[in-house]
Amino acid sequence: MEDEERIKIREKIANLSFEELLKLKEQVGSKTYNKTIYGSSVTKKSKALKRANKNRPREVSSKIRPQNLRLETDNVVKAPKKHIPRDPRFDPLCGQYEEKIFKANYDFVNDIRAKEKEQLEEELKSCTDVNRKKIIKNLLQRTNNQLREQNRKEKEELKKLQRSSEIKEKYKRGEKPQFKKKSVEKLENLIEKYEELKKSNKLQKHIEKRSKKLSKKEKRNMGKAEIQ
Repeated sequence: MEDEERIKIREKIANLSFEELLKLKEQVGSKTYNKTIYGSSVTKKSKALKRANKNRPREVSSKIRPQNLRLETDNVVKAPKKHIPRDPRFDPLCGQYEEKIFKANYDFVNDIRAKEKEQLEEELKSCTDVNRKKIIKNLLQRTNNQLREQNRKEKEELKKLQRSSEIKEKYKRGEKPQFKKKSVEKLENLIEKYEELKKSNKLQKHIEKRSKKLSKKEKRNMGKAEIQ
């Protein structure tokens, strides 16, 4: 019934002029006018687009989520890209790790450590503060350990190069090279280490430290055995 009445009203209004339509809208009201002619859907739309002044910007509900702009043009704002953390150790874009190239590129670090060691030793001589002395001694110990470890690695690499060159020369001469077992190599390295400690008068200290470590390990294993 309502649809039939609305059709009849539309037929009557169709013959009216534009000025007459405006007068009718003013008399009845825009809400009733739009509802009668266009239906309820347009009234909702007009309500959403309503604003206090035509010169003011239209208010948008905070519940509506804004669209992410993906067009990368000069006139349009680019959407913010999602930050993905990268680990260079497992990233193929960073290339493969090669120890020789890495050492060649960062060889200057050892020179910096040696200079830092000299500076710390000079500072320790002139330092009078007890707390600062402790800090300097700890830094010196750490730097010495780093330099010692670097020297050890360099010696091992030099040995490997010498062995490989000896094996290549034997193959060239037609001789069969003899490869040492890992247990023999380990024993030779241990003997060499003890000889170096003996020369530097640190053998006794190393033996005491080693015996303390072994005794602690034995006590820990005994405690585990008693619990079982």
